Amino acid sequence: MTATTPTLPPPSSAPVRRGDRQPQRPRKQPTQRRPRLASIVLLLGAAYCLIPVIWVLVASSKSPRELFTSFSFAPGTGLFDNVAALSSYGGGQFWQWGLNSLLYAGVGAVASTLVSAMAGYALAKFRFRGSDLLFSVILAGVLVPGIVLAVPQYLLLASVGLAGTYWSVLLPVVINPFGIFLCRVFAAAAVPDDTLEAARLDGASEVRIFGSIALPMMAQGLVTVFLLQFVGIWNNFLLPFIMLSDQDKYPLTLGLYTFLSKGAGDSDLYPLVITGSAVSVIPLIMLVLALQRFWRADLLAGGLKG
Repeated sequence: MTATTPTLPPPSSAPVRRGDRQPQRPRKQPTQRRPRLASIVLLLGAAYCLIPVIWVLVASSKSPRELFTSFSFAPGTGLFDNVAALSSYGGGQFWQWGLNSLLYAGVGAVASTLVSAMAGYALAKFRFRGSDLLFSVILAGVLVPGIVLAVPQYLLLASVGLAGTYWSVLLPVVINPFGIFLCRVFAAAAVPDDTLEAARLDGASEVRIFGSIALPMMAQGLVTVFLLQFVGIWNNFLLPFIMLSDQDKYPLTLGLYTFLSKGAGDSDLYPLVITGSAVSVIPLIMLVLALQRFWRADLLAGGLKG
């Protein structure tokens, strides 16, 4: 028997009709320019924010003569002399101002974060008559500028004899409408209602539920509220300017302002003002670097995973 090889049919020479589908060539993806443009805008914004800080850090190393004669971003040789002069000026009054700022910002931020956490948790997890109206009033408080409330707050505190004391700076910063709003968002997203109901069935009180269950679940969000409030109080100038008259109770912002006002007649004080500004920025940088891993990139992220 002879093996036969299969023969292939000849290629069809029939013309392709218009209705037949043709294989489409892969199209080239258009160049995505929007992410590149967004990156450029972000880099420009970062440069706009960082260049003044870099200038302060560089200028703090210059002597009074170098400050007005050398290139702006060229480092100087008088850093240690400026720090020594700043520390000895007024018997070390600058460091007293630094301790005052740490007291105002630290205690005020902790108290404000705790109050905001309690208020935000209550607004998110409890339904009572007028809760929506109360939350709307709190949102309206976010829109009110601080300068509008400064004089009424001074009059109220002066009527009870607290104007000019540490309490006159601490008490007004405890209530933070924006912090309450953020804590309400964090509590609604991170604390499940089923967990609260299970704790109530086990006989836990509301105080224990809030301290043992709600606060740990809201911890990352509360770090964000604490950081925002700490930076806001640390940089606050208007409230201490209105409330305080004793220089020993001044924060850094108000103390550096007195340096600057005196420097109008004495140019040797300008390096002290710049050096003090550079030193006052260092605690904020350290705090941001230490707490950045706790930031909440997504405010609506849930508190439970898996």
